[in-house]
Amino acid sequence: MIGRTLGHYRIIEKIGAGGMGVVYRARDERLERDVALKILPAGALADEETRKRFRREAMALSKLNHPNIATIHDFDTEKDLDFLAMEFISGVTLKERSISGALPEAEVVQLGKQAAGALEAAHEQGIIHRDLKPGNIMVTPKGLLKVLDFGLSKLLRPSETIDRTLTLTGTEGLTGTLPYMAPEQLEGRVVDERTDIYALGAILYELASGQRPAPQETAPEVIHAILHEQPEPLGAPISEGLERIIFKCLEKEPANRYASAKELIADLNQVESGDLSALIAGKPRRWAKRGLWQRPLPMSLLTLVGVAALLFALNIGGMRNFLTGRARTSLVQSLAVLPLENLSHDPEQEYFAGGITDALITELGQISTLRIISRTSVIKYQKTDKSLPQIAKELNADMVVEGSVLRSGEKVRITARLINPANDRQLWVNSYERDVGGFLVLQGEIARDITRQVGIRLGEEERFRLAKKKAVNPQALDAYLKGVYSGDNEYFNQAVKLDPDFALAYTKIANGYFFSGLFGDVPPREAFLKMKQAALKGLEKDDSLGEAHSFLALARLHYDLDWPEAEKEFRRALELNPSLAYTHHLYAHYLMAMDRMEESMAEVKLASELDPFSSDMHLCFGWHCLATADDDDAIELARKGLQTSPGNAWARVILGWAYEQKSMIPEAIIEFQNALGQWKDGPLPLAALGHAYGMAGKKKDAQEILEKLLENSKRIFVPAYDIAAVQVGLGEKDQAFEWLSKALEERSGFLVYIKCDRRFDGLRSDPRYEALLKRIGLPLGPGQKL
Repeated sequence: MIGRTLGHYRIIEKIGAGGMGVVYRARDERLERDVALKILPAGALADEETRKRFRREAMALSKLNHPNIATIHDFDTEKDLDFLAMEFISGVTLKERSISGALPEAEVVQLGKQAAGALEAAHEQGIIHRDLKPGNIMVTPKGLLKVLDFGLSKLLRPSETIDRTLTLTGTEGLTGTLPYMAPEQLEGRVVDERTDIYALGAILYELASGQRPAPQETAPEVIHAILHEQPEPLGAPISEGLERIIFKCLEKEPANRYASAKELIADLNQVESGDLSALIAGKPRRWAKRGLWQRPLPMSLLTLVGVAALLFALNIGGMRNFLTGRARTSLVQSLAVLPLENLSHDPEQEYFAGGITDALITELGQISTLRIISRTSVIKYQKTDKSLPQIAKELNADMVVEGSVLRSGEKVRITARLINPANDRQLWVNSYERDVGGFLVLQGEIARDITRQVGIRLGEEERFRLAKKKAVNPQALDAYLKGVYSGDNEYFNQAVKLDPDFALAYTKIANGYFFSGLFGDVPPREAFLKMKQAALKGLEKDDSLGEAHSFLALARLHYDLDWPEAEKEFRRALELNPSLAYTHHLYAHYLMAMDRMEESMAEVKLASELDPFSSDMHLCFGWHCLATADDDDAIELARKGLQTSPGNAWARVILGWAYEQKSMIPEAIIEFQNALGQWKDGPLPLAALGHAYGMAGKKKDAQEILEKLLENSKRIFVPAYDIAAVQVGLGEKDQAFEWLSKALEERSGFLVYIKCDRRFDGLRSDPRYEALLKRIGLPLGPGQKL
């Protein structure tokens, strides 16, 4: 490799190798600087999807900006070689530094403070190292410490590919290097910031004493020591204060360690200043004498214990879950965020509190496995006298978040409280104050804190997502929140003009174009193309937004007629945010069109659970019942929707369609006429009325409706699909197929659901119907998949 050029990096010399690749010093010919070039192991990134994910997450890591963290500059692939370009550091590793024995206490403290500072900066971004050890910490000739390989251990050894070989010096599938692994890593438990603090404690112990806290020679012995034994006391010349700090880092239970690197730094500062009173006052040296259970075990017994530890660590046969009870799921499954109170009491600021509530609900759904109740259902509790237990029962929520918002100029203060509704007891409260432009970062912080309080640890992808959040233009945020509160899409257009990188605003723009195209307010080919462009723009800015993937799915369906890609995007959206009721709703439509009715109804049920008081969900369910010929259920659900929203014309249309299928034509005509009273000259209810007239034998009335639709089409857009429906009612099959061909060309919104529209049943035996389905991309028979 020496002398070879990868990208714009010319390789100069080999400087190291390990389980995560070979490292070379290279010259960046573009920026004229030396870099450390890490060539990843062959096959580490198995496919393009894995490579894209690695690139995305490596770039998130590159945003870690701290003097004690080695910076990642670049990631690239050339000729099947994947490589990272990182900051080149001239110096030695702590492993090399400690070869000659223990270091002076003052130096240990200084190095500890710098390493803890690096951890603090990374942990604030939600990034855990997982493989902190002397070999990946370097010290420059001027004494500056640099931590290498933040986050790479997890990226290059995902949990699905477990190497079950434990060694003392190498890394292995549990992600870490054995002598520096915390008990929870060995046991396969969830790791967090305190796992890194344990590793740093092990490193400080080694620097202070010249030996590891678990100095045993074999893997089973080391595992047993980490899980069950206390390290030997450090003793003189190490101060009792530093010894206490190190042993607190090495506590077996994470809860007994420092909660944060910041706390660790504060205690190291006390040692450095000589003020040890707070560290040692009234605290017995609990590790000074080893009890009988801590004494060395006979080797035969130790080997047996080691094998058991391995079985436990690797969870073979589910042993660990059985013994620890971790096979049980969390008791907290669902959470409702009630509308935040506007403490300014200024009606002009209601949009701000409402928009922030919506954003927090979305963020919680995006980063946690909890079922988060939709805003459209919680909004009814904005001003209510109902008790929290009653609200939680109605929403089927295990926990409730309530709070307040106060905006003062360009500052915003948010207070959040977590309530257990079972006993109406406050479990946690915190207040946050930021500049308005920093709200996106702030909402991630609040969501992360709430999930921690209910016992959920974020996955690596969620942590990276939070780490990528950045400030937004305050005026753009203001426009966005006004749009969320009012439903006026023009505000979202204003938001992206003010801040072209505002990803969330693009998803709302896409949403507006979807409905405009579906119901024919805008020519659907034009609307669905703009929806696609807005969704892609949002994903360009933030590809972890579930909503953006939802609208790309709709564009693949309605504009591209690419059914497999549409389903792929729906699934990705729900993978990113399982609490998107709206996406479950839309995916249910897709599955219904595909004749996958059981799956479709399962998605409808999920959507209804996430948004129990939404009239849209009741109507969605009603529409699905029409497709399965459950007409009585459709009538009941449409009526329920009208009780919630009496002026809902869509509910009237569904009710009319259900009556029509039950041959209750007079009742259907009344509902379509009522719908037109609320949706004047709307093509959809007008066409529904025309079709009903035709089916009732009122040909003259049906013909008048047809002529009115054609006349209206001269001044507004009228979907060809609606005209085809009237032609079917009149019995004009040839005309119906002609208009359906036009509907395909213009991408009429409801065309993809034609197999679910029983008004067109009379066309099914015609060969032209099958040909149309093929052009749309639909399967021809029930249950078939593309």
